[in-house]
This record gives sequence, C-alpha cells and structure tokens, in this order.
Amino acid sequence: MSALFEPITLRSLTIPNRIWMAPMCQYSAVDGVPNDWHLAHLGARAAGGAGLILVEATAVNPQGRITPSDLGLWNDTQGDAFTRIVDLLTSQGVVPGIQLAHAGRKASTTAPWVEAPTVADADGGWTPVAPSAEAFARLRTPSELSVEEIRGIVADFGAAARRALAAGFQVVEVHGAHGYLIHEFLSPHTNHRTDSYGGSFANRARFALEVVDAVRAAWPADLPVFYRTSATDWLTENLDDPREGWTVDDTVELARLLREHGVDLVDTSSGGIARDAKVVTGPGFQVPFAARVRAEAGVPVGAVGLITEPKQAEDIVATGQADAVLLGRELLRDPHWPHRAAAALGVAASWPAQYAWAV
Repeated sequence: MSALFEPITLRSLTIPNRIWMAPMCQYSAVDGVPNDWHLAHLGARAAGGAGLILVEATAVNPQGRITPSDLGLWNDTQGDAFTRIVDLLTSQGVVPGIQLAHAGRKASTTAPWVEAPTVADADGGWTPVAPSAEAFARLRTPSELSVEEIRGIVADFGAAARRALAAGFQVVEVHGAHGYLIHEFLSPHTNHRTDSYGGSFANRARFALEVVDAVRAAWPADLPVFYRTSATDWLTENLDDPREGWTVDDTVELARLLREHGVDLVDTSSGGIARDAKVVTGPGFQVPFAARVRAEAGVPVGAVGLITEPKQAEDIVATGQADAVLLGRELLRDPHWPHRAAAALGVAASWPAQYAWAV
C-alpha cells in the first residue's frame, strides 16, 4: 500500500489520502463572495482526486484582503455562498477546508497580473494595518494597530471560523505565514512594538496564539484546526544578510505552543516577510523544515514547495518527513495529479462515477 494513499485521521475526521490542495489565491471574488470561477476551479481538483482541498486565503474583515477581489467571510452572504462549493467537494469524497487570513501590511494590492502594485483610493483602495508602521517594498505604509484593534481582529477570526463551520467546512486553517499579519507580529523584522505584543518571543507570539484560541473556541472539538507557518524568513539564517528575522528554531518553539493550544497540523512553508530575502530553492526545498517541526515539536505537519513527482511525494510521507503533501502550482497545471500519482505508485485511483466508466 502506498503511504501517500493511506487515510489519515485528525481528531474525528478521516481524510482519504495524503495529497492535499494548498490554498491558492484566485483574485476573482466580488465583495468577498465566491462565484462560478471558484466552483469550477475547486470542483476540477475535487474530481482530480485530492483528499483535502483548502480554499484560498479568505479575509476575516475587509481591511484584511490582499486585493479587492479576495474571498471573505465577514458576513453571512459570503458564508452562504460557500455552501454550494462545500457540497460539490463533499459529493466527491473530498474533505473541504478553508484558510482564514488577514493580509496586514500586504493589503490593498492588485492581482499579480496587474502592473500597478497598489490599489488607488478611487478604485477602492484602503490603508493597511500592521504591528508597526513600516511598508513592504513599494506598497502603502500601514497604520500601527492599537491593542483594541488587535483584539477586534482576533474576534474577527473567531467569527469567520463560525461562518466557515456553518457553511460546512471540516477543516479551518489559520494563515500565519508569507509576510501577512500574523507573521508580521511574529517576525522581529516587522514587529518593532514595545508593548505586550512586541519585543520578546512570547510577546511576538501572543497575537498568533490569541487568534488560534479564538478559532479553536469557535470550532468543534472533534474537527481539526491547521496553522500555516513560514518556517524561516530567510534572513537570520543567511550569514550574508545582517537583518534579523524569524528562524526555524522559532518555528519549532511556536509549533510546540500551537499544539498545546489545540492546533492539529502545522502546514510548513517559508518566506514572505522581505521581498529581497535570499531564498535557496530546489525540489522539495521546504520539506526539511516540516520534518524538523514534526520531529522536535511532536505535531503532525504538511510539506509544501516544489513537490512535483509522485515518487518524491511518496518518499516524503513514507519516510516520516511529513504526514501529508500540499500541492499548489502543480495542481494548477494538472488537476488530475493525484490520479497520475496513483497510476505511478500502483494504486487503484478513485475516479468520479462520471469518468470511471471511460478511464
């Protein structure tokens, strides 16, 4: 039996295989509401055999969107619109999950295919917020959050989790990576506060843990909560870069705390805090980060990053480096990658009935 196609149980939820779809922004919503594009996009990967599909970064309030066209879960109209997507995913035996996010200082930007980096006020742009009033690259300078505003965002995460549950999602993931708001609080590169949310590791981790607590409180005890992390900022660990950043050691320490606060799996990525950080890439380049978190923090992990071949993915899971692989761009290129992997690994693929008679 292939390790990649073994089911995995987290709390009371069993996910049918270890090939999962990573959250990938589509920048195609109107007023935060999912539409036919999202239904077709996600439905194609459900038909393709993924065991779990995580819907793209979904903003917990309007200010938390990356672009004006991001998905949102700050009102019931948005929540209700997700139900037909959830119904389609579950009809194919796929576990539906959603990633809750706040873009922080990376907000009010344009889609990647638009040349201008930021959205003008006349076109619906807004002032981002962050732990400290420092801009990312050429983006807008954010306003520094007050403690009261921080508490409001924590509450927004909890409310979004409740809407996700009402829509039928079975996994919720907190986005704490890629230079967005939670990551900005964690990293000394972006957090220069002097209050209880800045300075020491414990203070910088406070916001992340408060968000996790709010989501966990809103989420059923028998369903899992995930957390996406950037394992390193690629700053401190680069001896040629004098800047301080978040490190793998920090991630291991945070992962231990996340486990204690009810997180069931750490989805382990990297980078995003500084545009000019020197990232060393290659096939599976982030897998060692996941393996270390799994070994040292004692929490299940997902591995990401240039995982493209079935044998590569099989070896990652079979050797205990990760409990699952999350595919991003590879699933954009090939929605039926899980079926191709099954064939390569000698496993009977589970095709939709509408296709099974013909393949």
